[in-house]
Amino acid sequence: MHPATRELVLAVAQRLSYRPNRVARAMVTGRSHSLALIVSDIRNPFFAELARGAEDAARAAGCDLVLCNSDLDASKQMGYVQSLIEKRVDGILMNSVAALSAQQQESLVLSGMPIVLLNRSSEKNIFSTVTADNEAGGAIAADYLVRLGHRRIAHLTGPKRHGNMTLRARGFVNAMKASKRQPAVDVIHGENSYAGGYEMAHDLLQSQPRITAIFAANDAMAFGAIRASIELGRRVPEDLSIVGFDNVEMSAIVHPPLTTIHQPKYEIGQAAVAMLLRHSRSDTKPEPELLVLGVKLIERESCRAIK
Repeated sequence: MHPATRELVLAVAQRLSYRPNRVARAMVTGRSHSLALIVSDIRNPFFAELARGAEDAARAAGCDLVLCNSDLDASKQMGYVQSLIEKRVDGILMNSVAALSAQQQESLVLSGMPIVLLNRSSEKNIFSTVTADNEAGGAIAADYLVRLGHRRIAHLTGPKRHGNMTLRARGFVNAMKASKRQPAVDVIHGENSYAGGYEMAHDLLQSQPRITAIFAANDAMAFGAIRASIELGRRVPEDLSIVGFDNVEMSAIVHPPLTTIHQPKYEIGQAAVAMLLRHSRSDTKPEPELLVLGVKLIERESCRAIK
């Protein structure tokens, strides 16, 4: 376009307050410059930090980020996926709330939509994934409690076959079995939320009062366990040691400050967007990638050594 013509067009557009129609542009270019993030429960502060990392990375790449909350409902999660595909987003980040069935996986693959999971969907790794080293984190928590002398320990976790939490439980139980001291371990499944942690811990401490330590599969459940212990007159850490997983900001300011396994939440969000953009801009179907980021123990005041 001739420079003079271009200036005339821009002047008319400004006078008429014209704004480009991104939907129409997406139909022409095949790209909407929009990404989506589906999380299981936005009330969990873990997702706030992850979403911030994802949003910052998306914005730096000139993309908008749409946030969807599945409310721990697998059918709602898949409904969002279908809606986002119809809206022609460029890619979806998904924290799967349940193991994807073979039919669901096939449907997602056939859609052609670039998808990056924030937990493992299956051993076959059909989709690209960015996650923390959950199995190692579970093992770190087990080794820590055993070193403190605990022999009657419970692990509060989410529903069975729940990607990340299944790996945390595996690492925890395997490390316990490998210990020469062979501590007794109960794995209790429930809702992986504050309310779920409270309910599981409340029932556990009433039925098994000799339990001396709890490893919760996320900090939200650990906060619920602390509340339950207080209500039942069990002091933390004098009577009960509690370890969480995530190291959300609140874990440092609750009373007592929570010992937990740190995972790099912001960095996971950033890395997942970078991976998704590579896939969405590729002219060929890329091979699934698996990126595992390290974890570490953050020792605070919710645990104590026992004889």
